[in-house]
Amino acid sequence: MTIQFNTDKNITGSQERSAPLIELLTADLNRFSKHITRLEVHLSDENGHKEGQNDIRCLIEARLEGRQPIAVSNDANEGFLAVRGASEKLKNALETVIGRARSH
Repeated sequence: MTIQFNTDKNITGSQERSAPLIELLTADLNRFSKHITRLEVHLSDENGHKEGQNDIRCLIEARLEGRQPIAVSNDANEGFLAVRGASEKLKNALETVIGRARSH
């Protein structure tokens, strides 16, 4: 499972800053790793330089082997919380899609 991080111009992205997020996603999605070929994570600040509540958006697109991609998003006050929320939504979506495939 490859994880690719992308940030917009308002968020500074670096390997040091993305490492804990990659660890979080790897741990959260470990049981689905044989189904996921790649995760594309997009972090953006929806308000730019203005202050605001829940203005950090995390969009995760999961590329699945032999299936259509799944995309989820979550908004929060900071990047880590946005990624954690999107990861939870992705786990739920994967459980539904993969569970449905197993029952057929």
